Amino acid sequence: MSLTRVCAAKYKNSVQRKFPLQILLFSIGIALLLAGLFLDMPSAVAQSIMPTPDRLAQPTLPVTPSQADLGAQVYWLTCLPCHGDRGQGLTEEFKQAYPKEEQNCWSSGCHGNRPYESGFTLPKVIPPIIGAGTLQRFPNALVLRSYISVTMPWWNPASLTEEESWQVTAFLLRENHLWTTGEELTDANSAQLLVAAPTPTATLQPFLPTVLPRTIPFFFFFFIAGAILMILIFFRKPRV
Repeated sequence: MSLTRVCAAKYKNSVQRKFPLQILLFSIGIALLLAGLFLDMPSAVAQSIMPTPDRLAQPTLPVTPSQADLGAQVYWLTCLPCHGDRGQGLTEEFKQAYPKEEQNCWSSGCHGNRPYESGFTLPKVIPPIIGAGTLQRFPNALVLRSYISVTMPWWNPASLTEEESWQVTAFLLRENHLWTTGEELTDANSAQLLVAAPTPTATLQPFLPTVLPRTIPFFFFFFIAGAILMILIFFRKPRV
């Protein structure tokens, strides 16, 4: 047998042994690419079919409602139209939650400068009451409750019952992370519950640059691994 035939036979056997391996590696590469591209698809689809919540809907009470839970009902009925569904105030964004014909009450006779007999003039600037620094004018919960009881709601001051004023006070404190216990607010304990944060003493702090961690989705590694594997398969030179 000539040397040429021997080399050809060796090359043919080598190719036959390597061909199944290349098919296997190629299949793994395709699988990794597909995993990297579509692994996160179920969560995206689930998010796209989530129903839009009704921001003006009445809140649901738990089986055993707390004082703050009941206050959420009072807030929805008497405070939400002016102060917003999240206590953000009467913002332009919140107005969009209302039907289009009710987004500018000041141009109608119900809340304009000359309201109907049963209407009232609505202020155009209504402050937020939930969020950082929104209740700083009130030193403690007792003062906050007294203010609500005497001046709120705007359209009918002092119309809340004593129980309702305590309930909505507890709700506001809970939403501002100032009252997290199940204990009820009363005259006896509300004066000790501080609302306004004490004025901090100014101190010089060393400047430390903030380094934000960079996070990479784990399915990105599947994509990269598949791409590298396929490149190696296509550009790998066969041995003679």
